Amino acid sequence: MSDQDDILAANAAYYEAFANADFEKMSRIWADQDVTCVHPGWPALVGRPAILQSYRNIFGNPNQERIEAHDAVAMVFGDEGRVICLELIGDGAHALAATNWFRRVGGAWRMIHHQASPIAVTTSERAPQPRGRRLN
Repeated sequence: MSDQDDILAANAAYYEAFANADFEKMSRIWADQDVTCVHPGWPALVGRPAILQSYRNIFGNPNQERIEAHDAVAMVFGDEGRVICLELIGDGAHALAATNWFRRVGGAWRMIHHQASPIAVTTSERAPQPRGRRLN
């Protein structure tokens, strides 16, 4: 697998952990240090304890809507890379633009930043995007 494939797999694992409310898997995805997260409508979270607590709270919400990632594009630069994707919420009527930033730690891609922001796009308005690409 290429670095691009590996980082897209790490991104997919993040959304799988989210979809399954799998706190242990989510915990393994995040790096141990220098991490930040901005959930839509939340203040910026800095540090692993605050970020993991946010996911514990989200996973404990019985009304949490499903989030599905689409149109992931990877940009890899050495031991760091970003994935830009579209998050569709619930029935797809709400969309978020997401940036997931990863760093290679001990040979594995670990998330160091996640940010998602609402956008005015519905499923029917989405433009086709490449599945992923490597930029040098």
